[in-house]
Amino acid sequence: MTTSPPSAVRPGALAKARGRTWVVLPGDDGEPGVIRLRPVDSPAADPVGIYDPLEPRALESADYERPAPERAGAFGSALLLRDAVRLRLRSGAGPFRSLGKLSVQPRPYQFVPLLMSLKLDPVRLLIADDVGVGKTIEAAMIARELLDRGIARRIGVLCAPHLCEQWRDELRGKFHIDAAIIQSSRIAALERACPPTSTIYRHNPHLVVSIDYAKSPKNRDPFLRDAPDLVIIDEAHMASRPRGEGAQQQRHDLARDLAADPSRHLILCTATPHSGVEESFRSLLGLLAPEFDDDGDLLRDDLLRDDLVPRLVQRKRSDLQHWNDQETPFPDRAPSERTYRMTAEYERLFNALLRYLREYVDVPGSPEQRQRVRYWGAIAILRSVLSSPAAARAALENRRKTAASAAEPPSAEEFRRQILDSTDDDQPADFAPAAPLGDPAAALEDKDLRRLAGFLRDADKLAGPENDAKLAEAAAAVSELLAEGFSPIVYCRFIATAKYVAEHLQQALIQRHPGLVVRAVTGSDGDSEQRREIVDRLAEAGIRVLVATDCLSEGVNLHQSYNAVIHYDLPWNPNRLEQREGRVDRFGQPRPLVKTVVLFGENNPVDRAVVAVLLRKAVDIRQSLGISVPVPVESDQVIDALIDDVLFQGSGDADQMRLGLDSEEVSRLHRAWDDMSAKEEKSRAFYAQRGIKPGDVARELDEMHPVLGVGEDVRRFLQNGLPRWNGELAPTRAEGVSRLRLGELEDLVLRRAPSLDLSRPVHFDDVPRPDASLVGRNHPVVAVLADQILADALEGTGERFPRSAAAITSAVDRRTAVLLLRLRCVIDDGAPQYAEEVVTAAFQRSAGRIHWIGGLDDEPLRLLRQADARIERRLAPRERAENVQWALDMLDARPDWHEHIVDQRRAALEQSHARLRSQIGGSRVEIRAEVPDLIGCFVLLPRT
Repeated sequence: MTTSPPSAVRPGALAKARGRTWVVLPGDDGEPGVIRLRPVDSPAADPVGIYDPLEPRALESADYERPAPERAGAFGSALLLRDAVRLRLRSGAGPFRSLGKLSVQPRPYQFVPLLMSLKLDPVRLLIADDVGVGKTIEAAMIARELLDRGIARRIGVLCAPHLCEQWRDELRGKFHIDAAIIQSSRIAALERACPPTSTIYRHNPHLVVSIDYAKSPKNRDPFLRDAPDLVIIDEAHMASRPRGEGAQQQRHDLARDLAADPSRHLILCTATPHSGVEESFRSLLGLLAPEFDDDGDLLRDDLLRDDLVPRLVQRKRSDLQHWNDQETPFPDRAPSERTYRMTAEYERLFNALLRYLREYVDVPGSPEQRQRVRYWGAIAILRSVLSSPAAARAALENRRKTAASAAEPPSAEEFRRQILDSTDDDQPADFAPAAPLGDPAAALEDKDLRRLAGFLRDADKLAGPENDAKLAEAAAAVSELLAEGFSPIVYCRFIATAKYVAEHLQQALIQRHPGLVVRAVTGSDGDSEQRREIVDRLAEAGIRVLVATDCLSEGVNLHQSYNAVIHYDLPWNPNRLEQREGRVDRFGQPRPLVKTVVLFGENNPVDRAVVAVLLRKAVDIRQSLGISVPVPVESDQVIDALIDDVLFQGSGDADQMRLGLDSEEVSRLHRAWDDMSAKEEKSRAFYAQRGIKPGDVARELDEMHPVLGVGEDVRRFLQNGLPRWNGELAPTRAEGVSRLRLGELEDLVLRRAPSLDLSRPVHFDDVPRPDASLVGRNHPVVAVLADQILADALEGTGERFPRSAAAITSAVDRRTAVLLLRLRCVIDDGAPQYAEEVVTAAFQRSAGRIHWIGGLDDEPLRLLRQADARIERRLAPRERAENVQWALDMLDARPDWHEHIVDQRRAALEQSHARLRSQIGGSRVEIRAEVPDLIGCFVLLPRT
């Protein structure tokens, strides 16, 4: 290949300006006349611009400075120098442009949504893979790739408030995207940092936005005006069109208006796109394309179905566990049930309260709306009593306070949604309901106050495992799990219950399990960031139990520190059951088995009904199909009927109440659930994207990994490089886990990343570990070490990392030069982009000319490794200089020496790009290359 003639402004060329050497980047169509530059040896630096009309002669053509023969050093650092340059690359030349900026090694199956997105214009994609397979990584990979291809300029994530920090950290730590969090508590600081001529949404290029902040009438329009051109909506089912008005309708309106811009890229992420409401599901699909939000059956309408296939990926774990012959270690789940019987004292309180509440629910002549409020308020109190004595006290105290209140009672629907554990709310209220059961304008009579006071006294007497059989059984279950080495999460419905359970578990189990730490985390523990800090501190305890409400049931990843779930309070919606268990049963769970325990009372009529009708059915479906199928909408009516039957139609005590488990309503629910399960299985089979072959992805990854480096390369680089600054990568007893000791580099690293915890162990593989932090190619320690090695080499003042060297070795039988080269090129598919690669090449002299040996990388690297291990004799400085000069003279004697190397690498890259284009479409990619930068020249001499 013949390279283009020298030009100071040609993209990919080197230029001198203002005393520095720069690489010229492709221009920005939005900035005509601006020449974009980046320091040639600072790949992570932000580009700068020179306005050519004002400085027409600012740039001069430049050449990369070659290694100086007189500075040739002793052999031994060539591989470190090569790794330093390679690991600093951020824009590789392969078909996936973003891999150089990733600090995580994605699983091959996670590239499928990326391939799908590259076929779409604009990108409108629904990622509906199963719980725990990595939808966050899949969506963020797409965002990173679109940014690096210039398809998107800014990204925004809309998510629940409690997930903002998690998204910010994932984008920053794994994808090199620094995003500002937009939520109420941060607005003041953001506005102070924002220029008066801009807005916080426009000033910050990348955003993580609380969807509940953005949906409010005050903030909605300003956000829409300056929203990024690529938006990810996490837990997108929360933004589907609901059956009624409320917060979810506002979320849907916001998502719909974002989607109304036909140029905006939109990625929806949810493991439960179909919540059981067909209209809500269709509204979600309507965000991808308006024609999907229409009546009909998507699995029967071939036209709509085929149109949807390119926009929806929905895979089960079983589809992915052995994808491309690569084992993904998803854990197995072992569900079990444990029963208890309410003590006689507890059952007496329950039945007494039941009789009391029936009197207040059954008020002749009361308006229907108020009657329903009383009805659901009564259920709320009963549910609190069945939860724990502490929740009973909280609910009864609320009863005394609110029954005499003059406040307008809440609607029956508000109570109903809360009590039935609606998954329409991403953060369900976990406080004991304060339902006014009587007329809010009427004060309680003295006899009522006396009865309530008696109930309170009775509830207080039940606290502790002696009279609370539920607590005693939970303590036994927790103790058994701890003895087996598990770290369980105990899920409770109410704040008061969680605190009560945590306190008593700590007292009951500390002697048997010395060092045990039990901590409750509830909605009363500040905001999401404060709750996460509590969870992180607890994870440091060797023996730990987390007691939580459903404030930690969705979106928050707990799998690295916990591996078992106990449902202390049963959710009345099976979808919530899966959300809880999905926090620990997911990719990255270090244990091969997670355990889940459903705890219920044999003489608790509500528990018996919920377990028999809903939870067992949900577990059976999951074990049969390998997926969780949302309960049909009809479940609400069935729950209504069951609760009414066991609580307000029964005539005897709890153990004598009849259970309508064989009613037509229950049968109809199960038939509807079975129908939905069959439909869901068929849907997932259809949208599993089996047309994208594992081998197509694997081949590109196999070619890119040597170019950019993988976890083992990073580990070796730190192991060999840190001792040069009196540091080390020290092994630990855990396989694959090490400790970093940075020596003289520690201050530099902490200056770059002040919050980095250097005391935490580290690992380098692609499976997350609970006890160690991942160190990838973009980790601050790797970046600082690479910068220091290259700076030392380029300054040429020391001998630690010489750019040239020569030695006598048994690795060769003829004098051989190994070149370390950086290829600068422009990849043009209609939108030119700059890219770099590092390659090694080796040559010998034959008939007075350069004879290349062994192709690129494989043989040259083998020679360097062998020479490093088999040096026979080190040469004097003059001999080293003479041999390096010999190699440079050979290059000078043939000015086109680089063409063989460039042609070889360009051909491989073009084939790789062509393979990707065959899958995603698009025009042919043209690759234009410059004369390579000679980073290092290392000469190996035979013994004789």
